[in-house]
Amino acid sequence: MRTLPATALCLAAALTATATATGCGAHVEKSPATGASASATAVTLTNCGTPVTYDKVPERVVTNDVGITELMFALGLEDRMAGYAMPDDKGDLDAVPYKDAYRKVKWLSKDQLTKENVLDARADLVFAGWNYGFREDGGFTPDSLKKLGIPSYILTESCHNGRSKTSRGIMPPLDALYADLTNLGRLFGVEQRAAKLIADYRKQIADVRAKAPRGTGKPKVFLYDSGQDQPFTAGRYAAPEQIITEAGGVNVMHDAADSWTTVGWESVVDRDPDVIVICDYGDVSAEQKKKFLLSYAPLRDVSAVRNRRIFVLDYVDLVESPRNPSAVARLGAYLRTVARKS
Repeated sequence: MRTLPATALCLAAALTATATATGCGAHVEKSPATGASASATAVTLTNCGTPVTYDKVPERVVTNDVGITELMFALGLEDRMAGYAMPDDKGDLDAVPYKDAYRKVKWLSKDQLTKENVLDARADLVFAGWNYGFREDGGFTPDSLKKLGIPSYILTESCHNGRSKTSRGIMPPLDALYADLTNLGRLFGVEQRAAKLIADYRKQIADVRAKAPRGTGKPKVFLYDSGQDQPFTAGRYAAPEQIITEAGGVNVMHDAADSWTTVGWESVVDRDPDVIVICDYGDVSAEQKKKFLLSYAPLRDVSAVRNRRIFVLDYVDLVESPRNPSAVARLGAYLRTVARKS
């Protein structure tokens, strides 16, 4: 999970989304065969700009966080998994796109992965991301796992870059999604399945883009994650930037050269967003967040608050995941109604 304020450590609402992404692909084709023929060929992938060679096809993958887990499910690879880590309350699994896969795979941790639960699971690959499981402060890193003989794959959305020791993002977020699907497709021998998913996602997003408002008609959007004294939001390197853009809006925090970051309320007021998108997860419900935004005095003259234009997306919609295209479509439909009223 990414680094969040202390009041927002749980991703409970992430799995309560009722909308299923078009072409989510969890059952496009059967899982690849297991056995010697499936595990004998080395594969070299480029992960976070670095070539990484995997000596065999993993058979006991463990994942950290909802979006990463569902990338495996979207490719139909639940049979290749030994478990996943996810915070305490996942919500109603009957309401999520991959309910059958969740039932088949073991829930290893109600927090996040550790060396202990990875070893207990006899994992032969850890699929996580920086601030989505991998963390320097706890010593749970790809290098530390390598010393234990366990390979890793890093979520591309979370790749570190040269802006600072912790800054993330090396490509547009949807490109990161496609890169990971392509890499996983190669690693597990499901290239056709990955290619079909990517083609379906590209078409779904292109259809939204074709209907999106143009020029000055694009609504200005502020992503509200959490925080009252200061809001936690998405800069131009986090997935919401591209989700908002493809949906036909403009991220008012585009100039923040970071992924998930804290800003001041005065910057929100100065940019006067037409729409506020709430990231729904954690102990504070979307309804509670909405109530705060509508009652917070400094925001009373902001267009989104004055016109009560607040839209809710789930956490899993807004981090790299197979649900990103569906989020673009749903937000796009809402922004078109805003543009018509403006």
